[in-house]
Amino acid sequence: MGEVDPAFIQDPEHRPNLSFIQAEGIPVIDLSPITNHTIQDPSSLESLVKEIGSACKEWGFFQVTDHGVPLSLRQSIEEASRKFFAQSLEEKRKVRRDENTMSGYYDTEHTKNVRDWKEVFDFFAKEPTLIPLTSDEHDDRVTHWTNPSPHYPPNFRVIIQEYIQEVEKLAFKLLELIALSLGLEAKRFEEFFIKDQTSFVRLNHYPPCPYPHLALGVGRHKDPVGLTILAQDEVGGLEVKRKADEEWIRVEPTPDAYVINVGDIIQVWSNDRYESVEHRVMVNSEKERFSFPFFFSPAHDTKVKPLEELINEQNPPKYRPYEWGKFLINRNDSNFKKQNVENLQIYHYKIA
Repeated sequence: MGEVDPAFIQDPEHRPNLSFIQAEGIPVIDLSPITNHTIQDPSSLESLVKEIGSACKEWGFFQVTDHGVPLSLRQSIEEASRKFFAQSLEEKRKVRRDENTMSGYYDTEHTKNVRDWKEVFDFFAKEPTLIPLTSDEHDDRVTHWTNPSPHYPPNFRVIIQEYIQEVEKLAFKLLELIALSLGLEAKRFEEFFIKDQTSFVRLNHYPPCPYPHLALGVGRHKDPVGLTILAQDEVGGLEVKRKADEEWIRVEPTPDAYVINVGDIIQVWSNDRYESVEHRVMVNSEKERFSFPFFFSPAHDTKVKPLEELINEQNPPKYRPYEWGKFLINRNDSNFKKQNVENLQIYHYKIA
């Protein structure tokens, strides 16, 4: 490669700083009180709930160990991803996503109107996934999104489906802990996800980048979903904006841990008690990197608004309700083509 394509170049104020701050502060939380069924000590569950609450409040990010997802599934999905992305562009584009569905291969995603240095393969948790046909709030039509079936590597679909099944179990456990930490019933959030959820897993491949001082694997952003559960390889590159001082902090990979972050939907449900935090992905000039986020998202017809139990006269709702599916379609339109304006954010629903 000669000159870097201007589409990848971040504005000067958003360019990566190649010397980074190590994130010792991001909590690493042991989930064995809920995954090890021989432990039935109420006080260990209580302290786990406190840890989760404090991590959500202080950081919006944490890592979990002893999470119950078999390591073999994670290894299988990484191995299959390496094989898939090692194919020619022509082969990968046979399962390319198009205007009508959000699943499949893509290599021109934009974040904040700058192209990301990455290629992805998206796969829905539920097939078909029901989604609004348009972002027009007066249009009630619904469409069905399905997943592609790559021929290579063999059993790719099955490997991804088995992985999703286990990570989804973890997602429901984490939702319960977050609900309890907010003083809610453990199953309070379940109704939004149990039927017709819009969750998907993304396989990310970040090739080595000769311009790590100009480009980013993913530009700064917040996740619009409920919860993100990320597996990353040993190369690392995820950075989180620390709430205390707005510094970018590197999240070092912890073997067999998952990185969890609160999404915008939980921020709205909690009426800002928990905050969805900005993060980004650095590129590496020598090594390729793989990561696998699972974006846990509710049914398309979910009305997202502060929960009744968490608002009162002293703490009135801070957001107007919005319909998740319409929000998703609106965001999707801006992820794949450069716009002149910022894409839709939850602050557009903030009550002044």
